[in-house]
Amino acid sequence: MINQATKDKIEVLRKRYESLIKGNERLLKEIALAEIPELVYNSNAIENSTLSLEDTEIILSGGILGRNVQVREVYEAKNLAILTESVVENSKATLNLKLILGWHKILLSHIEDKIAGRFRISKEWVRVGNHLGANPAFVATLMQELVDRFKKDKTSYFLDAIADFHAEFETIHPFVDGNGRMGRVLINLQLVKAGFPPIIIPNKSKHTEYYPLFAQFQTTMKSDGFTKLFAMLLLENLHKRITILTAKKIIPLSKWAAKNAIKLNVAANKAKRQTIPAFRMREKWMIAEEYESN
Repeated sequence: MINQATKDKIEVLRKRYESLIKGNERLLKEIALAEIPELVYNSNAIENSTLSLEDTEIILSGGILGRNVQVREVYEAKNLAILTESVVENSKATLNLKLILGWHKILLSHIEDKIAGRFRISKEWVRVGNHLGANPAFVATLMQELVDRFKKDKTSYFLDAIADFHAEFETIHPFVDGNGRMGRVLINLQLVKAGFPPIIIPNKSKHTEYYPLFAQFQTTMKSDGFTKLFAMLLLENLHKRITILTAKKIIPLSKWAAKNAIKLNVAANKAKRQTIPAFRMREKWMIAEEYESN
């Protein structure tokens, strides 16, 4: 769980965000579409893709890379971009097994077509580190129960519900391949359906901020850590949109820190904790030039 102060902060930003939506719908969609290369790069890099952000941008813009890469990685970028755009363009998509299976088929298209669009069956066990996914015989039932529980839950805080869904989804590991990327796509579908912007889970901190949470969940069955991570990333992307829509000028956090006589490491820590309205663009922290820290 996250504390009430964080929930209140999210609510304040949500109201501010909603007040800015009217008349800016197209711009907000363009912001989300512009984020797709970063989101695709980070999600694939978490799964050990060798593509850089620049490589991903070139592939998604239809360009040709100046180095040889596996054909699989090219399709991983293109396919995940299609799914991410679907989330942005269709916030009314219904979360159900048909959608999940259909999106998984797109995700693995031209990569592993024999296992695309279906759950694990028969003897298709999967292992991630020291964790074994659920027994293939029960995967379909477990997934139906997970979706039903999420849709029927009207009492949990929305980020708690999303965090629990993600932790359970990855614990089940319903597919032979593509579980991590599918799980992160579904996080953003759930956020967008709740009226929030999508988030980007950064690859750079996966070993310290993301991966350890799965081990924690598997031993405690508590998804609090995911809730906290998603809350910080959501605050960041709310700050990003509000700043783009309202600020006169956006500058690198390093320049803002120097201008305000604040040590860069202190400013970066504030940004990470979202105690200042900073956000990342192309993996660099940015902030409104006119923002005044208390």
